[in-house]
Amino acid sequence: MAPRLLEKYRNEIVPEMIKLMKYKSPMQVPRLKKVVINMGVGEAITDIKFLEKSVEELAMIAGQKPVMTRSKKAIANFKIKEHQPIGCRVTLRKQKMYEFLDRFISVALPRIRDFRGLNPNSFDAAGNYTIGITEQAIFPEIDADKITRVQGMDVTLVINARSKQESFEFLKFLGIPFKTSKEE
Repeated sequence: MAPRLLEKYRNEIVPEMIKLMKYKSPMQVPRLKKVVINMGVGEAITDIKFLEKSVEELAMIAGQKPVMTRSKKAIANFKIKEHQPIGCRVTLRKQKMYEFLDRFISVALPRIRDFRGLNPNSFDAAGNYTIGITEQAIFPEIDADKITRVQGMDVTLVINARSKQESFEFLKFLGIPFKTSKEE
């Protein structure tokens, strides 16, 4: 069975985007290509157990085993050696991507303290959107009592759109809550 958000995309978002942006074909409508979740674990330099715990938590959040990221070069000021493990990331595609995004929008975002919407200016030049999260406890998969330290992460939504405006409208239809200009 297809995820709820994928069904919404096919049945509601595509027709609405065609009407709004005056596309000639449904294939012109922006699509979500992948979701990348990245965790930088600076404390891994001194104790690798922090990184192992972060990998375990990210696996629970994403439902897929993350890969460890390593430093590309040595940086003496940060006491980083070349090829040293410093974080983890996971790339979600297809079914898992839509299921994660559905949980993220409907369950995790409302659990952020003093949440007033996401910044509408976090798009890059290609129209991809990055959300910075300060703590992993907003996800229901993580038991708040077992957290040893608060760990942040970045969630990047990679979209095949031609402009930032197309991506913005697409994410609004998906249900991403953006700040309005009055709330800033």
